[in-house]
Amino acid sequence: MASALIEELQWRGMVHDIMPGTEEQLEKESTTAYVGIDPTADSLHIGHLVSVMLLKHLQLHGHKPLALVGGATGMIGDPSGKSKERNLLNEEQLRHNEACLKEQLKRFLDFDQSEPNAAELVNNYDWMKEFSFLEFIRDIGKHITVNYMMAKDSVKKRLGSESKEGMSFTEFTYQLVQGYDFLHLYREKNCRLQMGGSDQWGNITTGTEMIRRMEQGEAFAFTCPLITKADGSKFGKTESGNVWLDKKLTSPYKFYQFWLNTSDEDAEKYIKIFTLLKREEIEKIVSEHKEAPGRRALQKKLAEEVTIMVHGEEDLQAAIEASNILFGKATEESLRKLSEEDFLSVFEGVPQTEIPRNEIIGSNEYDLFSGKTDFLKSNGEVRRALKENSLQLNKEKIKGEISISDDNLINDKYLLLQRGKKNYFLVIAK
Repeated sequence: MASALIEELQWRGMVHDIMPGTEEQLEKESTTAYVGIDPTADSLHIGHLVSVMLLKHLQLHGHKPLALVGGATGMIGDPSGKSKERNLLNEEQLRHNEACLKEQLKRFLDFDQSEPNAAELVNNYDWMKEFSFLEFIRDIGKHITVNYMMAKDSVKKRLGSESKEGMSFTEFTYQLVQGYDFLHLYREKNCRLQMGGSDQWGNITTGTEMIRRMEQGEAFAFTCPLITKADGSKFGKTESGNVWLDKKLTSPYKFYQFWLNTSDEDAEKYIKIFTLLKREEIEKIVSEHKEAPGRRALQKKLAEEVTIMVHGEEDLQAAIEASNILFGKATEESLRKLSEEDFLSVFEGVPQTEIPRNEIIGSNEYDLFSGKTDFLKSNGEVRRALKENSLQLNKEKIKGEISISDDNLINDKYLLLQRGKKNYFLVIAK
């Protein structure tokens, strides 16, 4: 029997492995399911969004989502596809991160406890912290054989000849801890399904095996593919690091730009995974994009939808306005609306120079465009550009003689010089 949820996720490209019986369980009744989230930072990044979207679709189809913050497992480190162990967290950091992650998850999931399928946030530290080592190996460890654990791909990779670091006992036991999470949630919350990335299949199935052996119960699993870029590079990483959901770590402008700058191939894949747009609408946008790829309709729609979902309409409009400054009709007012971080992001890569503040104040157009900056090669070139009406200061046309004052400085330190549509130069007062 096909489950409506799995059908939805399949056309979106979000199903990798699925345990037999999972679809029948989802079709039979409202099912509680969970995904684990690493709490090593106080913000989610877009690498987490796939798991969050799985929970979102699950809840929209009438099932109950649990977001498990891996407080205990975050103190250990997960061997799946990683070559190094994680930094360990103390409880204070952990609780702070947990509270921040819940606030972000509220944008995606409905935590209203009056609803039967309300989302819940759980932390495995709460049930693991009182577990002694002796209790764990007596009550849990004896049910799973070393042979079973060694057969997992994640363990084989770390123990294989290509791995120089090897694997600590701590990491080796990770799958038992994650397996126990599933067992605990099965017992306490009637959780029957665990979801995650395809690299988690081994850990997830250890949980289903524990439930089978210790409870004679039936539990299920499915995983989604790991998201990569068309060129094979890691999704969600930029030169400056992760793309975060917290606007203090990644501004809405930079967040919007990340999605806007995806390739055609990636945008077609991402719009299915990271938005809730219906199939017909996505197919229509993809078709329109193929007819006129230069308009980048697909990337624009993707960037708009994800930015609204994460940051809201107001931040989206500010991001669009900032994006249009380089290529569209902008004014001095739109420059002054930008935060300093966004201002520098918009004009990243533009030639620039630092000039002492007292030398900038009182400067005229010839000083600015030629004498002090070498933006234009000579006063004669400045004169010609003025005749052509092609010089701008802070996005405003220069029509006569100017004398720079403190009021001209954007963010009290920048002047944006421009010739024509695309030639920019940034003066920084020091």
